[in-house]
Amino acid sequence: MPLLQAHMSLIKAKGLSVILGRHKALEHVDMTVEPGEIITVVGPNGSGKTTLLRSLIGAISPSAGTVERRAGLRIGYVPQGLSIDPTLPITVERFLSLPVRRAASDVDAALAQANVTGLRRKQMSGLSGGQFQRVLLARALLEKPHLLILDEPTTGLDQPGSAGFYRQIEDLRQDTGCAVLMVSHELHVVMSASDRVICLNGHVCCHGAPDVVASAPEYRALFGSGTGGALALYRHDHDHHHHHHEHDHA
Repeated sequence: MPLLQAHMSLIKAKGLSVILGRHKALEHVDMTVEPGEIITVVGPNGSGKTTLLRSLIGAISPSAGTVERRAGLRIGYVPQGLSIDPTLPITVERFLSLPVRRAASDVDAALAQANVTGLRRKQMSGLSGGQFQRVLLARALLEKPHLLILDEPTTGLDQPGSAGFYRQIEDLRQDTGCAVLMVSHELHVVMSASDRVICLNGHVCCHGAPDVVASAPEYRALFGSGTGGALALYRHDHDHHHHHHEHDHA
């Protein structure tokens, strides 16, 4: 056996169970995150989605099972609903340098990658929801992550805002090759670029390619028929890229 396999998972969870207080938040979850793939996790409230993310990054210790992270793995984490005291005067630039001072060139590069180049000197309290979200994304990108983890990143954004944010994530994956693990709060809208969708309800109910999950009886049982039971794939044309995928024009 070679010591280093050419293809090593970024994260591997085996039999992951988490008990919080008396509540079994997660039970026997098996999953891997492979280099460069986009995984979307969907599930009802209280299904353990945030607990899963926090376990995968090592912020929560499993009650049973294991989580292995590849040595030297860099993770950029975009938390859910971070709130900043509106009376606190802090610029975007300063915010990005908490808790670690960052080189101005790195800050500029991250803001550019998150598509909010002009905001450096703006007050955090003066940002729109979409801008705030992108600044959080820029902060995660400062880690130069192999894996970007996003917890319900489009909550509170309108449809065009969500669509733009998803597009940004797809472009980032393409430009940087990072893997993406995203929890979606919209049960019926999942970025079509997802390689895999995992339905969670304390355990993995079903997982697979988006179209497979969309037609899975477990998915329909869990999420009812809100949109005729269909998993709506958020799609957009890639005309601004040079390559065309047949399925993007479905």
